[in-house]
Amino acid sequence: MQDFIQNFVQPHFNYWAYVIVMMIGFWALIAKRNLIKKLIGMSIFQSAIILFYVSLGVKDGATIPIIDHHQPAPIHEVSQEGHDAHYNSHGEEEAHHHKPVAAEFVNPLPHVLMLTAIVVGVATLGVALAVSQSIYKDFGTLEEHEILEQIKTGDFHD
Repeated sequence: MQDFIQNFVQPHFNYWAYVIVMMIGFWALIAKRNLIKKLIGMSIFQSAIILFYVSLGVKDGATIPIIDHHQPAPIHEVSQEGHDAHYNSHGEEEAHHHKPVAAEFVNPLPHVLMLTAIVVGVATLGVALAVSQSIYKDFGTLEEHEILEQIKTGDFHD
């Protein structure tokens, strides 16, 4: 058990936390009978997924992908000795500059996609709350089993 915790839980603790939060939201979606509680579960589930995707874009020691356009980009070549040589626009060798490598930057795509997911989630939650309000006006309740019973008997306000 100690080996499992050290090798699988501790190095990926954030992922375990996201899965636990996701399952709490999923449980609320399935087990609760009140429509507002189901919406809260949906929101918790969605938040866990957003946190999961944002954490996938993180790299240790990486920086944001912004390149300074005011500095001339060095030309990357390999010298005859086998090491990297860098030349400026005048053909002079520069040892202190290096060409940006993709591994040095954080991947911005998951973050951008999750910004879109947040906007869609807020809009979905707003529409769901408006529909819930309309359901309450028509049925007088937000309990799923009571609404289904009224639909079966045809006893609801139209």
